[in-house]
Amino acid sequence: MIGLFDSGIGGLTVVRELLRQATDASFIYLGDTARTPYGNKSPETIRRYALEDAEFLVAHGATSIVIACNSASAAAIDALRAAFPSTPIFEVITPAVDDALAVTKGRVGVIGTRATIGSGIYQRKLSAKPGVDVVAQACPLFVPLVEEGWLEDAETKRIVKRYLSPLRSQGVDTLILGCTHYPLLAPVIKRYMGNRVALIDSGASVIRRLVASGIQRSAAPDQHYFLTDASNRSTEIAHQWLGKPIRFETVVLS
Repeated sequence: MIGLFDSGIGGLTVVRELLRQATDASFIYLGDTARTPYGNKSPETIRRYALEDAEFLVAHGATSIVIACNSASAAAIDALRAAFPSTPIFEVITPAVDDALAVTKGRVGVIGTRATIGSGIYQRKLSAKPGVDVVAQACPLFVPLVEEGWLEDAETKRIVKRYLSPLRSQGVDTLILGCTHYPLLAPVIKRYMGNRVALIDSGASVIRRLVASGIQRSAAPDQHYFLTDASNRSTEIAHQWLGKPIRFETVVLS
């Protein structure tokens, strides 16, 4: 049983990738919508929340965990592996870095929440390869735009231009979408950055690694969705993103 967690509903883009690559996989998804977003919180708080998320998943039968959140991957991966030493834990950052380094011509852009960009983890991992320049940009308004469903609105296009103009002017050839909400903005980002820029979806990268590691499959997969604060809007967004109706169960983490 695969357990996936995110600070909210953005991790459903990772679930979408899992359903695309392994429709017959059993999984549990937890979105901590009552405490979202993690991206503007301290590393200590993110670690505490991530440990509670993982404890819930393991208690409900998860035998491997996907941190479907860049902020939690940046702040909590070491704490999670220490707390659950026998549980395989997949974070979204290293796979995205590997995929970016495989295609870049030498200049990689990274966008994410303030917590992810402020941690410097993408910058350190990318810069470890000689000859690679990194341009990082926090894009905190992208998450609320996605959750409002403003994917092609004029306001969104203006904000994309404002955030990404430094990356375009500095000639990045590869751009990591370092937040699991951001793939929903990929079309408008691609149009602004141009076809020469390769976009790396961190969620798709981690699911490829997960599937390659070997996962249990079933003719009747067991798939459950939990939120810490469910709303009609969450249900609507899940239906739009996954292309099918989803029933969320509400859970209180302690």
